[in-house]
Amino acid sequence: MNQADHIEENASQAAAPPTEEKPRAQPADTENTAQALAAAQLKIAELEEQFLRAKAETENIRRRAQEDLDKAYKFSIERFAAGLLPVMDSLEAALFDSSGKLDKLREGVELTLRQLNAAFEQGRVLVIHPVGEKFDPHRHQAVSTVRSEQAPNTVVSVLQKGYLLAERVLRPALVTVCQPETAAPSKHND
Repeated sequence: MNQADHIEENASQAAAPPTEEKPRAQPADTENTAQALAAAQLKIAELEEQFLRAKAETENIRRRAQEDLDKAYKFSIERFAAGLLPVMDSLEAALFDSSGKLDKLREGVELTLRQLNAAFEQGRVLVIHPVGEKFDPHRHQAVSTVRSEQAPNTVVSVLQKGYLLAERVLRPALVTVCQPETAAPSKHND
């Protein structure tokens, strides 16, 4: 064989992919593989069932939480309304009183006011009555200003009480505020 033939033979062997003889599967290996596959499929089915159960439980929890939230919103005022019922009873009793005794009527009105204040406290409704406090535009509404010896921007009088519900303003207090003393305007002749 000459050298060119030898080179050609080496080139054709290099270009051809090597052939490997695949080992034949033994019957025991096939049986083990089939068992492993069956076990894996069983595990997948078990995990899928657990996943579906967890998903259903999560959906039930979400649904129950939404129902609880809806009920809480719907009946949130129930306790406050129950506190107002005695006030309603007292007012109705006052309307049906025909005795004509003003002192008894006044006593009944005072009792009704105490009941109303108790219901407000229970419902966390607080009165804003800021006489002597510094004016707060978030809680007070200035209706007028007056000159006074008090510090500027101090609430001098309350024309109408304000109310808070859990630190949130329901209605600002209508107030009169002390205005700062201003210097008299100077007259300059230019």
